[in-house]
Amino acid sequence: MKPKDTFFSRNFSLNCNGQLIDLNSPKIMGILNITPDSFYDGGCYTTKEAILNRVSTLLGEGADFIDVGAYSSRPGAQDISMEEELKRLHFALGIIREKYPEAILSVDTFRADVAKAVVTDYKVAIINDISAGEAEPEMFERIAELQVPYILMHMKGKPQNMHLDPSYDNMVKEIFGFFSQKINFLKSLGVNDIIIDPGFGFGKTITHNYQLLNQLDTFKIFELPLMIGLSRKSMIYKVLDTTPEKALNGTTALNILALVNGANILRVHDVAPAMETLRLFERYVTGSTNLK
Repeated sequence: MKPKDTFFSRNFSLNCNGQLIDLNSPKIMGILNITPDSFYDGGCYTTKEAILNRVSTLLGEGADFIDVGAYSSRPGAQDISMEEELKRLHFALGIIREKYPEAILSVDTFRADVAKAVVTDYKVAIINDISAGEAEPEMFERIAELQVPYILMHMKGKPQNMHLDPSYDNMVKEIFGFFSQKINFLKSLGVNDIIIDPGFGFGKTITHNYQLLNQLDTFKIFELPLMIGLSRKSMIYKVLDTTPEKALNGTTALNILALVNGANILRVHDVAPAMETLRLFERYVTGSTNLK
């Protein structure tokens, strides 16, 4: 099946603070980690100057969304309190909103009260929940109240233990069933803007990750936008026997495969290379270079 049959035949959009974002062409979500311990850039963006420079770079290179994370979800990450998470977010989001009031922001959180606070106080447009409501079941009701797009990610276990020998009888079937149940519940609550993320690296071995990438188009049956986060992850640098710092080329290679298999949003650390990837992908599929 050709890429244009698996991707461009679908019609997706997101309502972000009243702005309709057309996903008929793939979009880029730039990562802003304001944590001290993220696996790749932990501790780099904790001052006002560093945060503003990072946001300027992400937007300048063409990011459609910026995903702000105050809770590290790397394997074995330290748990932090809601108070600490909110403290970090209030600091960063206040700085960003003062300088970039129109930027489309996402916040990476599994806490319902954090979601409410950032949407209410800082016009955050998207909530990115790595736990898909497993950590706090009230998250689904909160999203229904807030009426913001919601990223539903699959994770087996928690960040503190997800890397400890994850196993499945049939991984893709299990993830498929997981999404089916969650999506049905969200829709019953009136949540319509749902994005699914299969959760590469979250409770999955390297072998699991490549099986998942190979069967990514399985999830198109849900007729929902698909976000993929492969950027500099261990499924790249461990296979290449290198480090996250040297995993950009591998990230680009796998992002192309994700796009061919139906990804609508690429979540990345490096926006400029991802934008080049999108331009080449659209040229390959349609013959057009008219791409934001």
